[in-house]
Amino acid sequence: MSTPPRSPRLPRARSAFGAAFLSLVFPGLGHAYAGAWARALGFAALPLLTLAALAGIGLRAERSQLEALAINPGFLNGLLVANALAFLYRGAAAVDAWNVARFLNAADAAGDGRLGRARLPLNPLSIGGLAAVVLVMAGAHLAVWHYDALALSVVNCINPETASASCATGSGESPNPSFAPPSDSGLDNGLPTNTPGATPIGSLAPGTTPAPTFQPWDGKGRLNILLVGSDQRSASDTVFNTDTMIVVSIDPATKQVAMLQLPRDTAGVPVPAQAQGVWGQTYGQRINSWFSANENRSDLWPGKTAQTRGFNALKAILGNLFGLQIQYYVKVTFAGFVDAVDTLGGVQVNVQIPVADDSFPLTDQVKTRVYVPAGPQEMNGTQALVYARSRHGSDDFDRGHRQQRVILSLKNELDPQSVFANLNGLVAALKKTISTDLPLGDTATMSQLFGLAAQIDLKSIRSYVFAAPYFSTDMYQVTGGRDGRLLINTARVQQAVRQAFSVSPSVLALQERLTTENANVWVLDGKGLAAHAANNAAYLDYFGINASAPIKPATTAPAHTTITVYGSAAAKLPQTIKYLQSLYNATVQTGTDPTVNADIVIVLGRDGTDLTIPTAG
Repeated sequence: MSTPPRSPRLPRARSAFGAAFLSLVFPGLGHAYAGAWARALGFAALPLLTLAALAGIGLRAERSQLEALAINPGFLNGLLVANALAFLYRGAAAVDAWNVARFLNAADAAGDGRLGRARLPLNPLSIGGLAAVVLVMAGAHLAVWHYDALALSVVNCINPETASASCATGSGESPNPSFAPPSDSGLDNGLPTNTPGATPIGSLAPGTTPAPTFQPWDGKGRLNILLVGSDQRSASDTVFNTDTMIVVSIDPATKQVAMLQLPRDTAGVPVPAQAQGVWGQTYGQRINSWFSANENRSDLWPGKTAQTRGFNALKAILGNLFGLQIQYYVKVTFAGFVDAVDTLGGVQVNVQIPVADDSFPLTDQVKTRVYVPAGPQEMNGTQALVYARSRHGSDDFDRGHRQQRVILSLKNELDPQSVFANLNGLVAALKKTISTDLPLGDTATMSQLFGLAAQIDLKSIRSYVFAAPYFSTDMYQVTGGRDGRLLINTARVQQAVRQAFSVSPSVLALQERLTTENANVWVLDGKGLAAHAANNAAYLDYFGINASAPIKPATTAPAHTTITVYGSAAAKLPQTIKYLQSLYNATVQTGTDPTVNADIVIVLGRDGTDLTIPTAG
């Protein structure tokens, strides 16, 4: 008995939604799933070649080169176009895979045409699935566009030479704004125009030197960047004071860094030769007004905008004073600084010396009392700005170091996770906070800058504040009247800059050992002299010890300095204890006190002397 023939198995229907979804994963996968192999290869070829090229670039490129690309305006604009084209390409691949799957299903249902052309009805679920695939794809590319556009908005707005009018947004009020424009002549300043040691470096007769050109960094010589904090109230304001002026000087060969800071009230600064015909040999007004006094002098300083001319003037006069070629500047407004710190969730600052200010100006008319205790403090933007700018109850030396400490502390908050989590707010803050002439479009130079920055140890940075009484004379003490100016001692400042990196290897090794142990030390003075304790704390901090001088009277006034080690510090801090014992020639003892949250407490004896930081001078 013969077996009846079996009916042929119908081919398995292909899911059009599945084909579209696989194309979402990678172009060509949906076609391969549907069985259209030639079409699959055609759609996959371009993405595969692109990924191979990008992988090759990524494997060969250094991290600094990739970071430089990420802020390059040309690259970011190109990424916008590439992202749009990629979306269109992937969308076309998904739609085509969906159509191919339906076509092949129809062909199978028609018996390869033997049964006539079959028309499969459109399945609403399949159409909805295709729409969902396209929407998910669009969302991914929209996210890329969003972050790309954010980065582009920052790099296009922070250079005043290229910024558009749309970049000018208000930055709010800043504490203690004040400005008194100097006279046009700059000569009627109450100070001698030929002060001792005030001759500009390499000076020539007035008017014989053309306007300076500011050469970009060549990647080999000393890199000098001017950091400026201004009381600019809004991006449209052109008249403002540059109240914080720090030149960060980096030796690319040794990776040594020095922060050179000139107090805002410094006067008598040597004027560059080409500007002496206007301002005389020295600038008698406060140096923080030099920017606004020169921003409209296109006959003296290069730049398309007033802001660029002002900063070129500031780079020129500080470079002339320090004997350095200052290549770039970065300006931060105080109000924008507050926004940026708040966006990052605050900043932790190790306060060395307590700050007590009974007259901190909230506005031009309203003053308040502020107090910042010693020790690690978590600060919001306003608190960090008050800590950095407080002037009453301390001097310019202390104020300058506080400002530098805030800058370095903020660097520690800029981890990728924190930045990405607050990206939108941070971008908005940066656009109204920062101006710079760093060459963001020069990938080679920016790559060198990022590479150099990655090799710098922040704990080894040398700090210099050219304050009275050593580096300048307080004119109030000389005249006996109300005069807030500090007449600079140019010779001492220039000597300090020349010797900024002349530190012996043994000192560097000691700094490294002590910094590694990260001891927390209190310095108390048995004689009740807060300044004595503060000077000792600053000295210890220079050598890498987290030292502070809290306002806490010593329980005794010993004849000789005592050192008490608390808790488990004796086992954890052998190098620090050995160094302190040698430095003070003191006997080390152990103690227990739940009210003391320091590792080591030093009580300076009656025979103690001030320790001074071994910097230049």
